[in-house]
Amino acid sequence: MRTVELVCSSGLDAEVRAVWGRLVAAGLPSLARNVHPTNRPHLTLAAVDGFPPGVEDRLAGLFDAALPVPVTLDRIVVLDGSRPLVWLLRPAPALTALHAAVWDVLAGADGQRPWHAPGAWVPHLSLALRFRDADLRLARAVAGGQRPTGAFVAARSYDATGRTVTPLGPGPPSP
Repeated sequence: MRTVELVCSSGLDAEVRAVWGRLVAAGLPSLARNVHPTNRPHLTLAAVDGFPPGVEDRLAGLFDAALPVPVTLDRIVVLDGSRPLVWLLRPAPALTALHAAVWDVLAGADGQRPWHAPGAWVPHLSLALRFRDADLRLARAVAGGQRPTGAFVAARSYDATGRTVTPLGPGPPSP
């Protein structure tokens, strides 16, 4: 599986990591416990089985023109499915347009994950996996009521087979 992800500005990254740390300190599940070097706050735009030839270059060109994209975080919720605790984003028009453009580039890719498709996608930054509804109130209190702003400043692709990342477009390389 290959993903297309946006990477947070340093300030937004620090805000999310601080919440990860406070969740751990409160004894709750948190992505802070994932110590793999590729683990960092990010927004997944799409996931496919693999990239068709030329897609990485097309995506890089798209991100060269579109980044940075401003973002405001909203409320913390538990999503259905694998029950992740997430920080929802307020999807600005620039982000929605970029998401749709990424899906246009990936139109011929096999194994598109439908939950990332325009119209179904719930833009969010993950805070924890397999979260219990009973802990949501505590998680919100631990996270605090802030609604940070920042930007997505770089793009990358995660390769689940090799557990590696490849930068896509501008911005600093991401682990």
